[in-house]
Amino acid sequence: MTKIGILQCGDHPEEVAKKHHSHSALFEKMFGGHHLLFQTFRVNYGEFPDEISACDGYIITGSRHGVYEDHDWIAPLEQLVRDCFAASIPVIGICFGHQLMAQALGGKVEKFAAGWSVGKVDYTSRDGKIVSLNAFHQDQVIKAPQDSEAILSSDFCRYAGLSYGKKGMSMQPHPEMDAEFIKDLLDAKGKTLFDEKQLSEAYEGLTDDIDVDLATKMLLSILSPELKLA
Repeated sequence: MTKIGILQCGDHPEEVAKKHHSHSALFEKMFGGHHLLFQTFRVNYGEFPDEISACDGYIITGSRHGVYEDHDWIAPLEQLVRDCFAASIPVIGICFGHQLMAQALGGKVEKFAAGWSVGKVDYTSRDGKIVSLNAFHQDQVIKAPQDSEAILSSDFCRYAGLSYGKKGMSMQPHPEMDAEFIKDLLDAKGKTLFDEKQLSEAYEGLTDDIDVDLATKMLLSILSPELKLA
């Protein structure tokens, strides 16, 4: 059985956590049924694997923090990404995790001047198909690492998905977050982040008509390539 380490980089607001538990719980639910074994490391509290070989692959979660902020766990997490790539241990990153991987490998991340992206977003894949997923971010990758390839993009977010070959894959949107979760997050944090018009538009755009299955297969192709996915 493939063992996946979930590198949890943040905590949900208390009222959201009561209902949805943790970032790790969302990923365990999303990847459920694929014979994966999970272990969570709360890296934002300094909890890391003793050895990178402790797991067969890793997921770096979202976070309320910015990858450019001065937290003592960010540099070690960047080094873990580089060490995993050197050891051919696959890594995937979502939102903050997407940005952290890019920064660790020579890319650049900023708080985007154009503001936030929230709710369903249509991205264009590298083969020209539309992939719809939920987003909740302002920071984004503005310069991709040299050895990466853009696999998802939009007018708002040029580097919404990056491939590092067999070594890793990352996405700015949140395939693990459904409309109910985004609504609860908006209920908890929306009024502190958005003006009334932005918040109304975010609520109105909520839908579960998104491509979670496709995103799951894309990410599993890196985490556990031996799986035969239809």
